[in-house]
Amino acid sequence: MSFRFPDEFLWGGATAANQIEGAHNADGKGLSTSDVQPFGSFGELKQRQAGDFNLKDTAIDFYHRYPDDIALFAELGFTCFRLSIAWSRIFPKGDELVPNELGLAYYDKIFDELEKHGIVPLVTLSHYEMPLYLAQQYQGWKSRELIGFFERYARVVFSRYGNRVKQWLTFNEINISLHEPFTGAGIPRGSDSQSLYQGMHHQLVASAKAVKACHELIPDAKIGNMMLGAIQYPLTPDPDDVLAALQENRDWLFFGDVQCRGYYPSYMTRKFKEIGVSLDISEADKEALKETVDFISFSYYMTGCISVNNKSMQMTDEKMLAMGKNPYLETTDWGWQIDPKGLRIVLNFLYDRYQKPLFIVENGLGAVDQVNEQGEIEDDYRIAYLNDHLYQVGEALQDGVEVMGYTSWGPIDLVSASTAQMSKRYGFIYVDRDDNGQGSLARKRKKSFYWYQSVIKSQGENLRAPAES
Repeated sequence: MSFRFPDEFLWGGATAANQIEGAHNADGKGLSTSDVQPFGSFGELKQRQAGDFNLKDTAIDFYHRYPDDIALFAELGFTCFRLSIAWSRIFPKGDELVPNELGLAYYDKIFDELEKHGIVPLVTLSHYEMPLYLAQQYQGWKSRELIGFFERYARVVFSRYGNRVKQWLTFNEINISLHEPFTGAGIPRGSDSQSLYQGMHHQLVASAKAVKACHELIPDAKIGNMMLGAIQYPLTPDPDDVLAALQENRDWLFFGDVQCRGYYPSYMTRKFKEIGVSLDISEADKEALKETVDFISFSYYMTGCISVNNKSMQMTDEKMLAMGKNPYLETTDWGWQIDPKGLRIVLNFLYDRYQKPLFIVENGLGAVDQVNEQGEIEDDYRIAYLNDHLYQVGEALQDGVEVMGYTSWGPIDLVSASTAQMSKRYGFIYVDRDDNGQGSLARKRKKSFYWYQSVIKSQGENLRAPAES
């Protein structure tokens, strides 16, 4: 690829506290909603009993091994590392007035280490977890009281880390509550639409209040939203399919509309009327929502298809987000459709819609990696996947889209969110641990490690055009 990414483009990787840290009850941390989901964020909630095993309890032990892991990220050439703060490390129950100093001190050490290596932190305030107590005692985000609890938490971490952390995100994949309400909002599966949308409204208000707090407390910082960017194509040119795709995409775009424009779009007024939802939106809520994000971040893994009349259309079999199969696309081992050009489409689509900077904060390939007889992991399939997606990012940049950076999902193997497996690996760095928790936790560089290192060093110039081009 002859195109060189802008010098200010941020390269790195993305993780979540509950998938890498472990130490689930160390140093005063309270239980989170993730701690009672031993079979993945998209499994059923299980009440935790003494002695219960959850792979995430130890995860990859980043809590204790962070200096070595961050050194590996620096060796890769990272200029940015996306991580999340575990809310229940700072406020173990969530409704306390005074934060847990040991939890705050832990992230001080993380930011010290990143600063030592010249890596910019991009910090998510809530990534697929919240204090379990808030879900149990307050019904999660269904309760308006959580707005104040979240704002207090946000203000504490902004005040503590604002001198070193200049890029923030509020909620990870805020639209996930449409599919997995307990994971996204601490609201039980099977809840009615009224409860779900009221809870999501409270999250949107809390997000806006966090944005305002960030602007007040760290004037030189930027704060963005984060959406799951799973765009749907019409399966056919039938106008009914085109309209269905438009409406399906609006289900997740409305979160961006509120966070970027500062008010609810009119199409949601019609939707709420049709599904019998009447939101409690105060004048103070409307005023709060006017505080909009500085940039838009999103995850991108796949696209899907929508058809109204094609009864034979097959659906993907993956757990997280069932979508209509596209006959032109291949799939991963876990049924996720591979669509690199879809990333260019999404980038252009979002930039045209919002005219705000974009940040790709998750993209990667979950696959089964094998250590060969020489002790190496030759993950050419991952290299091909990432090359083809990054090539399309370069195309979008040339289209005129303002892209801030790219953080691949899981630069180091971690516990899968959807399935709570180690065998579903994303990393450039292999971690010796299996689905049963066995292994030394030793780290090993994969072939893709050296490939991504070279991509960063060349500022994207060594990316190759995909074979079909």
